[in-house]
Amino acid sequence: MADSSAAPIRVICGPTAAGKTGLALRLARHAGIVIVSADSRQLYRRFDIGTAKPTAEERSAVPHVGIDVLEPTERASAAWWADCADHWIRDARASGREPLVVGGTGLYLRALFGALFDEPALDPAQRAALGVELESLSTEALRRWVRALDPPRAHLGRTQLLRAVEIALLTGQRVSDLHRERARPARWPARYLVVDPGDELAQRIEARTHAMLAAGWRDEVRELMRDVPANAPAWNATGYDAIRLLEAGELTEHEAATRVVVETRQYAKRQRTWFRHQLAGSDVTRLDPRVPDWEARALSWWNTCDA
Repeated sequence: MADSSAAPIRVICGPTAAGKTGLALRLARHAGIVIVSADSRQLYRRFDIGTAKPTAEERSAVPHVGIDVLEPTERASAAWWADCADHWIRDARASGREPLVVGGTGLYLRALFGALFDEPALDPAQRAALGVELESLSTEALRRWVRALDPPRAHLGRTQLLRAVEIALLTGQRVSDLHRERARPARWPARYLVVDPGDELAQRIEARTHAMLAAGWRDEVRELMRDVPANAPAWNATGYDAIRLLEAGELTEHEAATRVVVETRQYAKRQRTWFRHQLAGSDVTRLDPRVPDWEARALSWWNTCDA
């Protein structure tokens, strides 16, 4: 367990496509930083374009950890990520650099900086059998299940919905209850910079989707489909199902792009809900990257985190 009396960890978070990575790279000009990715999609090797990973040039300019650490068939939990991030943070500070956590996966942030629960053990055979059934369900169908089984978690993403159903059906317990009953103390204190461009986000998402397609997202998915199982967890990243359908000839490129945009906007809406309800108080600063002095405000936030 890390020392919660240590200097706070700086965190840049917010919805997808808000500009978090670009801001972090700008701040790296002013300080020796290691970027700790808190993005559940960027964990997976080879899933690059559709997860908006930092480029090779960006990663060579500023050290990054938490990217390309899992095979597409491996599963990650918030608790596992928090354990890894704890080591990455310690290593960064031991090397004389300051860790900067960057990402939009709220459950990962809560696992590292808030109370987490001790997950119950699940029978591997039962979980595998249930997984076969659940993987065939759409995300919205899963959401309907979770509304019935564990309503407080029904707004979350597909991975968290699957976990909520698994625990509810295999243990008879609700994840939301376990969070209260089996809470563990926070690992680190944090100072948050929540980046959100307001109503411009919808246009940013659309522009990024078209940029991904232009950068070869279809080629990436075509290559992945050759040897990554169709039910691999990495495919749950937003948008990949639509591109697979495009490659299978079931959607036109326009239809696929439209579906990606819609799904990404829905994901961003859920992220905004999480950040609005879960982050508040003096440790949280909100930044609209459209304001003229956004970089100066971000640098001021960085500097006051030491105060």
